[in-house]
Amino acid sequence: MRLTRADCFDPTGERFGIPTFPWRCAPDGYATRRQLRAAGLRPGGQPVAAQCLRPRRRRGPLVAYLYRVDRAMPVRPMTPGRRAALAKANAARRLCPGCGLDAGYVLPAALGTCVPCAYPEGTSDGIAA
Repeated sequence: MRLTRADCFDPTGERFGIPTFPWRCAPDGYATRRQLRAAGLRPGGQPVAAQCLRPRRRRGPLVAYLYRVDRAMPVRPMTPGRRAALAKANAARRLCPGCGLDAGYVLPAALGTCVPCAYPEGTSDGIAA
């Protein structure tokens, strides 16, 4: 059975177990994780309070989980230790295991090395001859 836009409206939660709204029709007081983050908030351990569904023709519906804004907590501040750990992790993602040099960019996961090491027969401008 295909889901229609009218099927996505279940504010009491009888059909889906939690309040469900059509895509872009959530009432005030609910927000997604990204919307909370943009406002400087985080869910803070609260469970999913509602969901938005967007029906699709050939696949299952898209789901956006919603959290209560009044229960959200402020984002934790960046500490010097966390900042140092992130800088070290990002530096490790730029270090080429082939030549051992800092590539200056995050290495592509598909290659596993920097571009000059992955394609040594290429010319200096990066285009293979």
